[in-house]
Amino acid sequence: MGSRSNVVIDGIRQMITSGELMAGSRLPVERELGARLGVSRGPLREGVRALVVLGVLETRQGDGTYVTSLEPGQLLEPLGMLAELQSPENSVHLLAVRRVLEPEAAAHAALRISDDELAEARRILERGEAILSVGDDIDLEATIDVDTEFHRLIATASGNPAFAAIIDALVGRTARARLWRAIHQHGAVHDTQREHRAILDALEAHDPDRARIRMSVHVLGVEDYTERHVDEQPVDDVD
Repeated sequence: MGSRSNVVIDGIRQMITSGELMAGSRLPVERELGARLGVSRGPLREGVRALVVLGVLETRQGDGTYVTSLEPGQLLEPLGMLAELQSPENSVHLLAVRRVLEPEAAAHAALRISDDELAEARRILERGEAILSVGDDIDLEATIDVDTEFHRLIATASGNPAFAAIIDALVGRTARARLWRAIHQHGAVHDTQREHRAILDALEAHDPDRARIRMSVHVLGVEDYTERHVDEQPVDDVD
């Protein structure tokens, strides 16, 4: 059945790429589509289910199956599950991907970020500073939330939906690597806050080169630490 369901997947994909089906289009009824693709009901439904999981199709109860909006955020959502299932060793690879993407996203954001987005970035970092002001009893989970929100805002401000979708999937999934670092590396959360402030300064100056460099330094620090200590990390502690 697997090979026949692949016929369905390929057939529907071709219908979309050719323009016969577009975002929001309704698929032909099951009997018509099965006859066209030369498959029986079982493989047809299996292929459609696979495309639903991938975010290409959506089923509406009592109304048939439709092509989704095909937005990057929807199509790249399975990347989050891939990242979530990675071993500690592979978490380093995910951080390396972030190191490639996020500096460019920051550079794009420096040219495009709005005043409202800058104000929101400042509010996020102010919340982070309040968390750190309590002394030694720091809520590390809350600092990770601040970190994640800050990175997602920059990705969105880049104006590139593909950047935003990929980074959104990765920043949440590598959170435990950052949390593990915060617990084990003295002063890491304070270093992170300073690095975030430096990135924000570059964004406020609308300086893409400086934003790129500041983000590179920031992400590389987490990647280097994780790579050096990957053998010490319990499997449950890193996505």
